Amino acid sequence: MDGGALFPIGELARRTGLTVKAIRFYSDEGIVPPSGRSPAGYRLYGHDAVARLDLVRTLRELDLDLPTIRRVLDRELTLTEVAAAHAEALAARIGVLRLRRAVLTAVVERGAGPEEMGLMHRLAKLSEDGRRQLVDEFLDRAFGDLADDPAFAGIIRSLTPELPEVEQVEAWVELARLTQDPDFRACVRRLAEHHVLARDGLRPDPAAVVRDVAGSAAVAGVEPTSAEAGRVVAAVLARLPHVPVDRLTALVEAANDPRRERYLRLLAVVNGWRAPVSAAPAFDWFLRALGHEPAGVR
Repeated sequence: MDGGALFPIGELARRTGLTVKAIRFYSDEGIVPPSGRSPAGYRLYGHDAVARLDLVRTLRELDLDLPTIRRVLDRELTLTEVAAAHAEALAARIGVLRLRRAVLTAVVERGAGPEEMGLMHRLAKLSEDGRRQLVDEFLDRAFGDLADDPAFAGIIRSLTPELPEVEQVEAWVELARLTQDPDFRACVRRLAEHHVLARDGLRPDPAAVVRDVAGSAAVAGVEPTSAEAGRVVAAVLARLPHVPVDRLTALVEAANDPRRERYLRLLAVVNGWRAPVSAAPAFDWFLRALGHEPAGVR
């Protein structure tokens, strides 16, 4: 066939890979009109129909609707305009799907029931203002009037999600769920109160001393029930002379709450921070060593 020749719908189907039925549909919709008719009344198409159908197929695979495709083909809209609008719509759709996935994943992992699933779904759908209000309420409940103390400014800041567009949706859903846990709020409050009660002895920080000294012993394989462990405990207490053992024990137990560590890990994901190193092995070791430490060391 030469460049100006027309060909029937079957030949157009062969050239484009579309079915005759699909081409007839697009033709009836005016998207790919025939260029003429055969003497018997059959539709005939030119070479431009191949290019139009190739574009139609591409745009349909990108999930564009037929009215929009028609406007592109009729040059009422440019491809750039359509691509920009469609990309924005897809981004919104992806956001919705990620929220749903986050909730469903959390339901599976937690074995949640209908009530908890509903709560997680509501948490996932919060607006930016709603997320900020939720975090502020959590910090207010945890720190109360201590939030006005300048000494707590850095601590509160270190526990605050930056809340961007929440690209890390799964982490946000779980973090938000933790902020609603009354026991976890109480745990954070206990840590804040320990901070106040032991303030005179917080240089160095008690939890940091336990983490570093006991952590080294745990890594070295020192058995918590051994005499060597007793010497390690004595070294910790010697560095914290103003912190009574019972208060130090309560502080370490609160700091060793697995929900606290989970919150810090989720916070790192949401804020884009480096994942914190787990202090649980050091705290576990120290608490076990305290339980077996000779009374004279205390």
